Amino acid sequence: MERIEALEERMAHLMRAVEDLSDVAARQAREIEVLERRVRLLMERAAEEEAIAAEAPAANVRPPHW
Repeated sequence: MERIEALEERMAHLMRAVEDLSDVAARQAREIEVLERRVRLLMERAAEEEAIAAEAPAANVRPPHW
């Protein structure tokens, strides 16, 4: 009987650990989604700035020796 109780106790601890890990994985997945969205926005902004800089007239661009 002690062996069954020990196994049940072990199983309860393992189930709790699995639930905790599942919560961590879910939280990290949400954080990754937010970070991916932010990176995408930053890449779009950088592309827009590059496009604007490419359209700037040469008179507004400093010579390389400055």
